[in-house]
Amino acid sequence: MPKLSIITITYQAEAYIERTLKSVFEQGCAEEIDYIVVDGASKDRTLAIIEANKMQINQLISERDKGIYDAMNKGMQLAKGEYILFLNAGDAFASSTTLKNLLKELNGNPDVLYGEAVFVNNEGQSLGLRSEVTPHRLPDQLSWKDFKYGMLVCHQAFIAKRSIAPLFDLQYKLSSDIDWEIQVLKNSRHVLKSAAPICHYLMGGASVQNLQQSWKERYQVLKLHFGLLPNLINHLIILARGLVFALKKQGKYW
Repeated sequence: MPKLSIITITYQAEAYIERTLKSVFEQGCAEEIDYIVVDGASKDRTLAIIEANKMQINQLISERDKGIYDAMNKGMQLAKGEYILFLNAGDAFASSTTLKNLLKELNGNPDVLYGEAVFVNNEGQSLGLRSEVTPHRLPDQLSWKDFKYGMLVCHQAFIAKRSIAPLFDLQYKLSSDIDWEIQVLKNSRHVLKSAAPICHYLMGGASVQNLQQSWKERYQVLKLHFGLLPNLINHLIILARGLVFALKKQGKYW
């Protein structure tokens, strides 16, 4: 059984998919990973780029899906690794040696391995660590209760044991990853923080492009896990904190 299944989902991503593929391939460690690409029946050059690299991909499917999380579920159902990591089109590992270091950390048998994400723009240029670019500070000992103020860890920097990971809830179109990470952490006993950043995270994804719907879904997810009244209070804190953070950045949040 491979140690880690890396799952990349794509749709109409011809401008970004090669960046992700190259990042995975340059890591080496092919014998320890199971690389899965799930394409949503792209009509641009995405699939052609993937096909040109298919010899280094363990499993590839291209078919219509019901959205981001349906595609991620398909990847999970194909996964053979002990652990799973989602690295989607446009995202990349933080360095050429990241995977080797992650595999060493996974030898400690954590249920979850998490870490920092470096935000990048469309050209792949660094915008800073997520904990610098947003108000979210990454704790040294992560718990599901730390999510009361929102998404703390990008799913691209969150590695989970496949045996404790549920499928994504498809009722949420943009915020199911928050619910998924909370559920995984509730099922975890040993959670480990990686010593170095895990990924480059491409800004401007679906949740950023549809902030209002994303916020509504986040509210519903957090109400489910924390209760109505605590969630209302927490969202007032989220709002106040966001305003203060934006003012410090001269009116900009991102």
